[in-house]
This record gives sequence, C-alpha cells and structure tokens, in this order.
Amino acid sequence: MKTPFVTLDQVQEIVNTHPTPFHLYHEQAIRDNVRALQATFAWNPGFKEYFAVKATPTPGILRILQEEGCGLDCASLAELLLAERMGIVGDEIMFSSNMTPAEEYEKAMELGAIINLDDISHVDFLQDLCGIPAKISCRYNPGGVFALDNEIMDSPGDAKYGMTKEQLVEAYKKLMSYGATEFGIHAFLASNTIADEYYPELAAILFELAVDVQQKTGAKIAFINLSGGIGIPYRPEEQGADIAAIGKGVQEAYNRILVPAGMGDVAIYTELGRFMLGPYGCLVGRVLHKKDIYKQYVGLDACAVDLMRPAMYGAYHHITVLGKESAPLDHVYDVAGSLCENNDKFAIDRPLPEIAIGDYVVIHDTGAHGHAMGYNYNGKLRSAELLQTADGQVKLLRRAETPEDYFATMIF
Repeated sequence: MKTPFVTLDQVQEIVNTHPTPFHLYHEQAIRDNVRALQATFAWNPGFKEYFAVKATPTPGILRILQEEGCGLDCASLAELLLAERMGIVGDEIMFSSNMTPAEEYEKAMELGAIINLDDISHVDFLQDLCGIPAKISCRYNPGGVFALDNEIMDSPGDAKYGMTKEQLVEAYKKLMSYGATEFGIHAFLASNTIADEYYPELAAILFELAVDVQQKTGAKIAFINLSGGIGIPYRPEEQGADIAAIGKGVQEAYNRILVPAGMGDVAIYTELGRFMLGPYGCLVGRVLHKKDIYKQYVGLDACAVDLMRPAMYGAYHHITVLGKESAPLDHVYDVAGSLCENNDKFAIDRPLPEIAIGDYVVIHDTGAHGHAMGYNYNGKLRSAELLQTADGQVKLLRRAETPEDYFATMIF
C-alpha cells in the first residue's frame, strides 16, 4: 500500500484555512529527490537537470528546484515568461518546442535560452527571424518503434517530434554556416517507463549518433539531452525506477562510446518532470455524496478538472481514505467527481474501506501532470496548490480560482 505524506489530523487542520479540494506538495521529499539525481550523475561535471515546466508550472515549486541547481525546460511563450518573471534566464532555460510560433523563438532568443530545434525547416526559419545563436540543439527522431527486451515501449515513428538522422546532419551543417559553434542532441523515445534499462539504452543511441554526427560534420557536440521518460510507480505493487542503477548504466555507455571517440567532455542534460515531482504531490478531496444504483459511487468535491489523467488516459492513481489506512478493503466503489461527463472518475471498481460522507481522501502521485492539466469545463474552477514545507508548515502556492477568474476573459 502507498502511505500518504499527510495525515488526517494535518488535513483537518489545513481545511480550517484552505478548504478542499487542493493539491499538496512535500518540499523535503522534492529536495531529497533532486539531490539523489544529482549524486547519480555526479560523474559528469556538466550534468544539469532542466525540469519540464509543463509538468508543474508553479513558481513556488520551480523556486525549490532552482535552489537545488535545476534549470527549466520551457515549451511555450507563457512558460518562457514564467521563467523570466522568476529571474531565470540564459543557459538556465532549455526551450524545446514544436510547430513553434515566431514570437516564441524571439522571446527565447531575447532571454538567451538554449534553443532546441524540432525540425530542419526551423533552421532557416530561425535564421531569417532573428539569427542563429552560438549554442543550439537539434531534436532527433529515429523512427520505427523503440523496444526493450523485445517489449515495445513506444513508437517514435508515429511521433510528431524531431528530425531524421539525415536531416540532423544537414541541420548541423547549415547551423555551422550560420555561425553556430556549440551543439546539442536531444531525443525522447518513451514516456513514463520504470524500466531501469530505458535511459542507458537511449543514451547509447544518442552517444553513437553524436560520434557519427561530429565525425561527418565537424560540429562540436557540447551536450546530449536525454530528455524525460523516466516514470514512477503509480500502482503500489510496482517497483520504481532505480536512479542509481540508471546513472551507472548511462556512465557505462558514456565510457564505452564517447570517451574512446575523444568526446569525454560532453555534458549530460535531463528534462525530467514526472520523476522529479510525481510522488511528492497529492490531491486531497472530501466525500460529498454516496450513491447506490447498479454500482456504488462515492462523489468527491474534486473532479477531473483537478486531475484529468484518469478520465483522459484511464490512468491509475492510488487512493487512501484518511483515518482508515488500516481498515479492510471490503467495499468496491467508483470514485467520481461532479462533471457532466461519465468519464469523470478517479477510480472504477476500486476496493476501498467503507467510506462515509465527510471522509477525506488522498489521491496519490499528482505532483506532476496533475494541477497543470486542469481546465474549466462545466464552469468548474481549478483548485489551490499548497506546500508542506521542510519545517512542517503549510504554505499557499496558488490560490483556488474564483468565478471572477472564470469570467475575466468573457465579453458580456
């Protein structure tokens, strides 16, 4: 079973000031996880984690990550503006987007961000728009399917991201002719995998590509960005990724492929989101209603606007009924919200202890791609975000939306 990082007594105290539903994050666990990642890659002097802002675009969380030495991976104008408002500029930003509007490239150039080009046509697009910076990256797509031990993990050939190898070589040649002097390689081949073999396998592919590209073009490969893809164990029976083993696997590939090619100075970057924050956030809600028809339903004050992954993907999120952590799981419920959508369910046919109206529930692993994916369908308002600080206090990071926020862009 998963153990929440917040207790019933703590929630009952929090709701005196901040009513449910709300997302709650665990500061110390976030800091500890960042430090574990950095220790794992300490063998690479240039290592840097660029946190995927899309996963949790919350300034109070981003500030914690910045204090621990992380940069930001931005993919839109608003994310670039968020970084700017926080005083984060230059090489602390990796701008990795696709189908990119001109104004987003212009803002990335203004901030001095490292730009990661998604398509070969964007080389001339950027050159004509505002010129090519000295340091730049290109995104690679190997096509086909990506498999580990004969298990298909994902299908890069169906993804809209990245360039072919031939396009990558041509892109570097063009970029060099436009004045670029330092280059990066980036790729993303699988999402939310807890297999320890994923990062080392991806690293080997990119390391071999880097050697080939540098030999064919003369481009100085300064960094290789392994992007994201390391997942978390959403189900209690799953074993999480072993970050120490992953780091050792990447190091072995680095020493085997890059070092003999005279490329032992290449920096390793990552763009993790889910792995960095997923387990260290939860959605806390309160039971409003129970319904007994053909199935037994539990209705929360939270709904899919607070956490859309179960509705969108059928994703599993573990649920704990606070105060009943040790009670037998002798009832089966659909745990639902109040949207006028039948897929507005956090769980279907979930064994849980007997639930009463007024109970508080914790929905686990919402620290990444949780609040960030919220929306306003049905006129529902997005919830607050809170931080359980390292000293045990609770701090407001983002207030709950109000009807005034919802109506602010409407013209009556």
